[in-house]
Amino acid sequence: MGTLGVIGNISRDIAVYADGRRHELLGGAALHVARAASAAGLPAAPISVIGHDLTWIRDDPRLTGLDLDAVRVTGTSSCVFRIAYTDDGTLDGIECQFGAACALTDHVLTMTGRYTHHHVCCRRPLDVARVLHRLIAAELAFSVDFHLASAGQLIQAAAEALPHASVVFVNAAEFTTLAAHIEPSHLAAVIVTDGPGEVTLLQHGNTTATAQPPQTPAVEVTGAGDTLAGTFLAQLAHGASAEQALRAAVTAATQSTEQVDLSIDANRPHR
Repeated sequence: MGTLGVIGNISRDIAVYADGRRHELLGGAALHVARAASAAGLPAAPISVIGHDLTWIRDDPRLTGLDLDAVRVTGTSSCVFRIAYTDDGTLDGIECQFGAACALTDHVLTMTGRYTHHHVCCRRPLDVARVLHRLIAAELAFSVDFHLASAGQLIQAAAEALPHASVVFVNAAEFTTLAAHIEPSHLAAVIVTDGPGEVTLLQHGNTTATAQPPQTPAVEVTGAGDTLAGTFLAQLAHGASAEQALRAAVTAATQSTEQVDLSIDANRPHR
């Protein structure tokens, strides 16, 4: 089965809601995807760059079982995302301080070949086109996802490489952008989420499965889409059908929103 190498950011996330809720979290797409895959039985390793302020994650019991050997530490501060949501959990805006993540592309390119399958979290400041073309040249399998805040730019940058992806994960708004740059029938599989609405699996442009998330109150939505992606990939690796994998992934993503799971203690160093 091997280990899934998850390319992307590990960050400090500050989630702010219109109703006044504010959560400071250990996050980043690479961490969320890898943690979900690992929890679902697929060994996973985030390929990321953090600053000196997050070195404590190696001893965090919440990350037990996660392979952190491909996480590089630099002398700068870690990436910070301030994510604003509306009351219903819809993304309202995002502010980024990339910090150590500016070294991510170079780090990823030095890791090529360490894993046979990768998931690429297409977020700034990663040079998505450069990384995807390196994976294609090395004949390494990969899947990808995007984030609404940067999807317009990065879907365009990735479009030429996407027919090589095993799965593309997008939300409904991102799917509109995706379809404007590449015909969905050219893609092996696309999973389209829609907040608390139905999740759709397209294979070569045809709808082959859907799943309705359970209707439960959401406490913290950050990382839910990443949890879906990691769980889906793990289920496929264990031989589940695409429909079975989708149902399991949707359930895991919904459960991830029911609590604040990776809060950062106020005593943890920020610098």
